[in-house]
Amino acid sequence: MRRSLSVAVFSGLLAVSALAGCGGSDSGSGDKGDDGTITLGFSQVGAESGWRTANTKSIQESAAAAGIKLQFSDAQGKQENQITALRSFITQKVDVIAFSPVVTSGWDAVLKEAKDAGIPVILTDRAVDSQDDSLYESFLGSDFKVEGQKAGEWLLKEYEGKSEPVNIVELQGTTGSAPAIDRQTGFGDAIKANPNFKIVKTQTGDFKRADGKTVMETFLQSTPDIDVLYAHNDDMGLGAIEAIEAAGKKPGTDIKIITVDAVKDGMTALADGKINFIVECSPLLGPQLMDIAKKVNAGEKVEKRILTEETTFTQEQAKTELPNRKY
Repeated sequence: MRRSLSVAVFSGLLAVSALAGCGGSDSGSGDKGDDGTITLGFSQVGAESGWRTANTKSIQESAAAAGIKLQFSDAQGKQENQITALRSFITQKVDVIAFSPVVTSGWDAVLKEAKDAGIPVILTDRAVDSQDDSLYESFLGSDFKVEGQKAGEWLLKEYEGKSEPVNIVELQGTTGSAPAIDRQTGFGDAIKANPNFKIVKTQTGDFKRADGKTVMETFLQSTPDIDVLYAHNDDMGLGAIEAIEAAGKKPGTDIKIITVDAVKDGMTALADGKINFIVECSPLLGPQLMDIAKKVNAGEKVEKRILTEETTFTQEQAKTELPNRKY
């Protein structure tokens, strides 16, 4: 979790703008209608995965339910599109801005423009690496490093007491994005506990199913002895499964597979035994985001870091949870 940059009014998005007190009154921002409706400008990464689609839907539905007017922009995976969208929101004098950054770096200038305009900003799903955290009010999302650690800890238990070498290939998310950086770091930190674990290949699949398949095909050709695949999201893992099956191998058995997200397609593959373990990363941030947006617009103080509640799934747990999965 990935259109138009101008203003497609999306009925209710990323109210997560934890902007403590900027609320939209300074410099004429917060151009509310006579009824006091909050306008939220939200820039989404894109639509690169099932996770991102579910995230967008959650924001849209939650904004509508909260009575928040949503100005929505799809960056189509490009930072320059996202910066243009944020500047458009500033020009429109929306009350709150929220966005999921395509990459971690390069945001200080536009965030300062929003701050100078008195518009609070909320980060959702992904963080930025700015040294000045006064440029945004809050960050709502998962701890991606912990997700990577959970993936690595499961693998440690899976091979506990065994002494054979374990060759691991890694499908990374979008280069420079917070989840790709942190999921790699967390996983690497965890598996250091077993000297037999070796990451033999790592390459970005850009969080896309088609790219996951293509990169896995390359891995299989160059490295025939693969024991484990760690994919930074379900979609890349699902693409890799296609490549593994096409190569005459059995996913989940010949090659153990760990993914992150727990979208319905991933959970189905887990229940079927084609994936061995999934670390959840919930896309359903909409309700929390709208709550934060309302608070910052009202000038209330919010936490700088707000975590989402998530778990992990084995095959049996996936079978139980799958009928109830909303995304």
